[in-house]
Amino acid sequence: MSENSHSSGQVARLVRQCLAEGAIVEIDGLGSFIPDAERGFRFQARNRPKVFVAYVQEDAPAAERLFEDLEAAGFDPWLDRRKLLPGQNWPRSIEEAIDTSDFFLACFSHRSVKKKGGFQAEIRYALDCTQRVPLDQIFLIPARLDPCPVPLRIQRETQYIDLFPDWDRGLRRMVNAMRRQSMNHAPV
Repeated sequence: MSENSHSSGQVARLVRQCLAEGAIVEIDGLGSFIPDAERGFRFQARNRPKVFVAYVQEDAPAAERLFEDLEAAGFDPWLDRRKLLPGQNWPRSIEEAIDTSDFFLACFSHRSVKKKGGFQAEIRYALDCTQRVPLDQIFLIPARLDPCPVPLRIQRETQYIDLFPDWDRGLRRMVNAMRRQSMNHAPV
């Protein structure tokens, strides 16, 4: 037996065990296996637009709120603290999540624009990804959490949204833009 088929068997057993325990098993980017009393399980394909939420740790409460609001609006948000698993290679997992996202939501604040680290790397990677997206499509969505400057490179080419002083108004505008984009560019 090859190593790959042995690994596949282990994954299949783990999925079956989780389903038997009543857990939902999500396969990122594809969909979820959901326990079903009649059939044992059913597979629900991913059909909600995926939104990567980039933020700095100091803005985690706002990022969590965005996650909840986007999920309630029918999107599939991706937030590191919600999606990364123990032991996962987080830099590669984050790049893969950005690559497979329909939208990249960059949360700018007075803290994030001055901080070095992962947030800046995620922004740079997302900017590279925008090179592969058709010019008329929305991918990068800069969102200001407070009255901070948006980096000039982004500000020159991309309209940003303010989530202050009226969070709900800003969220509605963002969700409407993403829904419009999703409807206009849905696969045929």
